[in-house]
Amino acid sequence: MAAVPSVPPTTADAPPAARDAMAKPRRMHRVRRVGRVLRLVAPYRARFALATVFLLLGSGIGLVYPKAVEYAIDEGLKEGATGVLDQIALGLVVLCLLQAGATWLRHYLMTWLGERAVTDLRRRVVDRLVTLPPAWFHERRTGELVGRVAGDVSIVEGVVGSELSMALRNLVQLVGGLVLLFTTDAGLTATMLLVVPPLSVAVVLFGRKIRQMSRAMQDEVAETNGRVQEVLGAIGTVQAFRQEGREAEVYRAGVERVFGKAVSLARWRASFMAVASTSGFLALGVILWLGGRQVARGEGLTGGELTAFLLYTTLVAVALASLTGLWSGLQRAAGATQRLFEIIETVPAIASPEAPAPFPAEPRRIAFEGVRFTYPSRPDEEVLRGIDLEVAPGETVALVGPSGAGKTTLTALVPRFYDVLAGRVRVGGVDVRELDLEALRARIALVPQDPVLFSGTIAENIAYGVPDADREAIVAAAKKANAHDFVEAFPRGYETPCGERGVQLSGGQRQRVAIARAILADPDILILDEATSSLDAESEALIQEALSALMEGRTTLVIAHRLSTVRDVDRIVVLEGGAIAEAGDHEALMAEGGVYRRLVEKQLQG
Repeated sequence: MAAVPSVPPTTADAPPAARDAMAKPRRMHRVRRVGRVLRLVAPYRARFALATVFLLLGSGIGLVYPKAVEYAIDEGLKEGATGVLDQIALGLVVLCLLQAGATWLRHYLMTWLGERAVTDLRRRVVDRLVTLPPAWFHERRTGELVGRVAGDVSIVEGVVGSELSMALRNLVQLVGGLVLLFTTDAGLTATMLLVVPPLSVAVVLFGRKIRQMSRAMQDEVAETNGRVQEVLGAIGTVQAFRQEGREAEVYRAGVERVFGKAVSLARWRASFMAVASTSGFLALGVILWLGGRQVARGEGLTGGELTAFLLYTTLVAVALASLTGLWSGLQRAAGATQRLFEIIETVPAIASPEAPAPFPAEPRRIAFEGVRFTYPSRPDEEVLRGIDLEVAPGETVALVGPSGAGKTTLTALVPRFYDVLAGRVRVGGVDVRELDLEALRARIALVPQDPVLFSGTIAENIAYGVPDADREAIVAAAKKANAHDFVEAFPRGYETPCGERGVQLSGGQRQRVAIARAILADPDILILDEATSSLDAESEALIQEALSALMEGRTTLVIAHRLSTVRDVDRIVVLEGGAIAEAGDHEALMAEGGVYRRLVEKQLQG
C-alpha cells in the first residue's frame, strides 16, 4: 500500500492547548521584530535619555491641566475668589510655556534620533549590498532592492522619528491618567476599564490583519518599482519594439493593485479606529451618567472632580487609541525593518578568509586546475567542465569559442566574482579563496564587453579604480587608450558628464574610457572581454597598439569573437561546450583544421 504523504499540522488543526503553544513563539517573534526597530536608536542612548526627560516633563505638565480645572471649578468659582482664578490662570501660562519648550526639545531630539537611525540603516544596507557577489543579484530585481532601500527605510523613518515619540508620550499619559483616575474615584475607574478587554481583543485581531496587509502592500510596491526600473533601463528596446503602451499598462495594473491593497488596508485601519473610538465614547457616556448622579445627590464627587475625571478619561482614551494605532505602525515598521535586515544579515557567499594567506610575490601566474562550475540559478547546467589551464607570468592568452562556451565565465573566476564548483583557481600558486579579496582584485583590471560608466565626469570614471589619481596620470592613461583627443574636443574636456551608464558618450568612446580606467589601475593581470568590439577600424588599430604596450610584462586574458584581434597573442585557447577543445598559436590551430579554423572561416565568409 502506498504511503500517504504527511501534511504538517496547521494552527487550526491543533487542539486549544497546542494552538496556544504554537501561537506563543509567533507572538514572541513579533515582539522581537518590534524590539529590533527600537534597537536602532540604542547607539544614541544619551540623546534618547535626554529626549525622554523632556517627554516626561511635557507629558507630566499635560496631566496637571485637569487638576487645575478641578481646582478652578471647586474653588475659583466661589463668590469673591477671583484672586484664586488669577493665580490659576498665571500658573497655567507658566505651565504652557514650560510644556512648549519641553515639547520642542523632545520633538527635535526624537526627530534627530529618527534621522540618525535611518541614515545608519541605509548605510548598513548599502554596505552589505556592495559586498554581495554577482550571483546574489542575478536572482533579484534591482528595482525591488532599490524599493527596499527607499520605501522600507521611509516607513522606519516615520515610526522612529515621529511615532515612537508619540507612543512614549501617550504611554506616560495613559499610565499617569489611570493613576489619577483611581485616586479620584476607584469605582468609576473600574467601570471605565470594563471596555479594555473587548478593546484588547480588537487590537490583537485588527493588528494581525493590518500587519499582514501592510507587508503584502510593501511587497507589491517593491515589485512594481522593480518593473518600472527595469523598463526605464531598457527604454530603447521598449520603444524599438513599440511596447510603450503595453509596459504602461503593466505599470498601471501594478499601481492599481497597490491602490487596491492600500484601500483595503485603510478600511481595516478605519474599522479598528471606529471600534476603539466607539468603545471610548460609550465608556465616557456611562461615566458621565454615573458620576453626574453622584454630584447631583451630593455623594462622593464634586463638580470639579467629575470634570477632572471626564478630562482624564478622555486623555486616557485618546492615549489608548493612539497607542493601538501606533502599535500597528510599529508592526508596519517591524515588517519593513525585517525586509531590510534580510539584506543586512545576508552572509556573502564570497568573502575574504578570516586568516588570508600572504599575497604571492609573483601574482601574475594563473592556473585553472580541474575547474568545474555551474551558475547558482542553473545548478543542473555545467558551464565549465574540468578546465586545466596554466598562464605564465606576462603571457597573453586569448580565449575564443562559440557563444556560451564559457569564456567570460572562466575569466570571472579569477577575481572571484564566482567560486568554482570543483577544482581550484590559483594566482601566484595560491588558491584565490585563500587570498584577501580586496588585495586580489586590486591586482586585476577588467574591461568588460559592455563598459559600465557612472554618471560622474570622464575624469572621475577614468580614475574610478584609483580615486586619488592626479590629472596628469588621468590624461596619460587617456592618451594611451586613444581617448584624449575626443575628450579634449568636448567643451568641458575631462569634466564632461558621462550621464547615467555613460549615455552621453558613443559606444566606442565608452570603450576607450574603460580601457583608460584599466590602464590607470596598473594591474598585474588584465582581463579584456571584447575590448575592441565597439571601435571602428582606425581606432581599433590605435587601441591594439596601446594595449600591446600595456600588456607587456603583464598576464592578460583576452576574450574576442573577432578573431582578427588575437592572431598575435602568445597562445589561443579554444573553448567549446565548457571544455578546452584545442590550444596553440594561430598558425598551428589553422593547420589542425579543428574548431578554431571553422570559427575563422565562418567569420571570413560572414
